[in-house]
Amino acid sequence: MSNLEKFRELGISEQTLAALEKKGFEEPSPIQAQTIPLLLQGEKDIIGQAQTGTGKTAAFGIPIVEILQEHRNYVQSLIMAPTRELAIQVAEEINSLKGSRNLEVMPIYGGQSIEIQMRRLKKGVDIIVGTPGRLLDLMRRGYIKLDRVSIAVLDEADEMLNMGFIEDIEMILAETGPEKQMLMFSATMPPQIMSIAEKFMGEYEIVRVKKEQLTTNLTEQIYFEVKRGDKFEVLCRIIDIEPDFYGLVFCRTRNDVDEVARDLMNRGYSVEALHGDISQAQRNRVIEKIKSHSVNILVATDVAARGIDINNLTHVINFSIPQDPEAYVHRVGRTGRAGNEGTAITFVTPAEYQKLTQIKRFAKADIKKRQLPQARDIVKGKKDRIAEDVADMISGELHVDYMDFANELLRNNDPAVLIAAMLKQQYKDELLEESYSQINSSGTKIRDNSEPVDSGGRARLFVALGKKDDFNPKKLVDMIWDKAKVKSRLIQDVKCFDTFSFITVPFVEAEKLVEVFRREGRGNKPLMEMASEKKDKEGRSENDSDFKGGRNARPKKKKPFSKSKGAPKRK
Repeated sequence: MSNLEKFRELGISEQTLAALEKKGFEEPSPIQAQTIPLLLQGEKDIIGQAQTGTGKTAAFGIPIVEILQEHRNYVQSLIMAPTRELAIQVAEEINSLKGSRNLEVMPIYGGQSIEIQMRRLKKGVDIIVGTPGRLLDLMRRGYIKLDRVSIAVLDEADEMLNMGFIEDIEMILAETGPEKQMLMFSATMPPQIMSIAEKFMGEYEIVRVKKEQLTTNLTEQIYFEVKRGDKFEVLCRIIDIEPDFYGLVFCRTRNDVDEVARDLMNRGYSVEALHGDISQAQRNRVIEKIKSHSVNILVATDVAARGIDINNLTHVINFSIPQDPEAYVHRVGRTGRAGNEGTAITFVTPAEYQKLTQIKRFAKADIKKRQLPQARDIVKGKKDRIAEDVADMISGELHVDYMDFANELLRNNDPAVLIAAMLKQQYKDELLEESYSQINSSGTKIRDNSEPVDSGGRARLFVALGKKDDFNPKKLVDMIWDKAKVKSRLIQDVKCFDTFSFITVPFVEAEKLVEVFRREGRGNKPLMEMASEKKDKEGRSENDSDFKGGRNARPKKKKPFSKSKGAPKRK
């Protein structure tokens, strides 16, 4: 087990090392390397900043199975998770880590018969992994007692807060004893996380995965500029051009998930859908299908996909751009895992370009623009794969049973005509370029042989130069050509005010200008930014209806955090 030496150095027992070797682990992830020794020492509580895909389940699961005692008839460890899927996944992971230890692990969640759960709890459980709602229900019925819990874990704590579980969490933790060791794992650190720490933790240490590790360098991150109405066509092209596509497609709403999955199914793709309206039984079937590769495409919402551990994904596709940058990090983290390369693709409409720039800054990611797959590329790829399949069949002599029939057909037909007819019967119009709608590189459908229809892919930029800097529209356009080589014909609607100006350019050029003039800025302030982020110093913008909620807008007052009585702190 020399390949597990780094795990051994963390203080892990040979029994657990054997389980890790069986699971194919080789070396600890950053969050595991930092967290496991601290937990095994047991001197401090821990807050870990880590998101899905970093190995955080093993980071707390390994110490739990190492620390807990066997043959007990009470709950020794409590793990809270935001979703049923994550609760099941964590329970399965801990079961695989415990080896031959006599530790009973039980997932508890809504959607499963509560009577079944009550009967099993009566027999005694060492480790409970549950969602807050069902945990509280069983506690009130007297089936779960937490006063002897020695290790409590909040997994994806920020997600539980977002889902409105904060009061449930506090009520559950208030029933635990003061001597427990407590851990919280969260992708972000909102104030409520720290409030829980103050109420229920003793002395704690914060362990963070370095920011640059939030998105894996094994994941190629690209985006396509595409009109909303063309997204589905582009999605099909991506799937068609990849020989072994195995991916997760993210949509914003349940209706979008159903529509995209239905349309893919109608085109003959192997696909399943996942969102909040799907029953637990159906959800389990869908997850099993995607994990077993019975289907190769899963269309899902963010919440429905949270906690589902799917390995070896080739693609994560943001059919709908995430609402916030953190959601992008969560999505992208699902590919490029376990040393496997993956690709994250984001569809960006003209109106969403500013959101893309915000994601780039937050994730510190180099998300590159790529040209859309063209019909000729897709058809060529399909033809190449057919030729390879035929060559494999011939070399493997899989065709010999049909030689007599083939010779009979050849006696009465021209060979080329015969093959063409059989290809037509098998593939219909799939191998004809004209069967694909033409889409140019800017995501705009082409009509006949005319120029591309303007997609509206333009961005309004704020320029931190104005009349007081001796600039007028002509001087501003000349400066942009001199610094960034953007032609004057691409620059429209130039407006110069006393201390600032506005211009409109295609958003490909906007990306270039923002980058060039970030380096040309004054101090820490760039000379050029997306206009919707800027107002004049009096709080008014060029068009207030376009700039509501800008950087200088007055924030709404937040209600003070409601304090509730916490459990005594561990001394």
